[in-house]
Amino acid sequence: MKTKIFAALLGAVTVVAVVGCVDTVSGNKTPGVPFLKDTVEGRYERTVDQVYDAAKEVVSFNGTLTTESTLHTQTNEVKTVEGKINQRSVFVRVEAVDPRVTSVAVQARTQNGGSDIDLAHTVEKQIALKLVGAR
Repeated sequence: MKTKIFAALLGAVTVVAVVGCVDTVSGNKTPGVPFLKDTVEGRYERTVDQVYDAAKEVVSFNGTLTTESTLHTQTNEVKTVEGKINQRSVFVRVEAVDPRVTSVAVQARTQNGGSDIDLAHTVEKQIALKLVGAR
């Protein structure tokens, strides 16, 4: 009986050690399995505001926009968008690389803390297509 209790406790400790908190591209933390690829990045010759508006539209179109913010602790202009798409948490970071180039990083996590790289890639490509249509 003691062996079974010990095994159960050891299993619980192992689960807690494997599932922890991961940093999001928006500067927060979320429960999740670390060391999984969950972020896709793209760079565009657009202003931060143009890419930020496209990111908000894409997240709103596909799901629910929950948070939008501006990070003031950075040297470059950084804006973030968070939302829910298909019961996944989506985090988007829009950052000026230089005056003509803007970087966008899209991160997607499942409810259980796993990564959804396919959704992150889809959102990033929809942002790119939105920017092409905005010319």
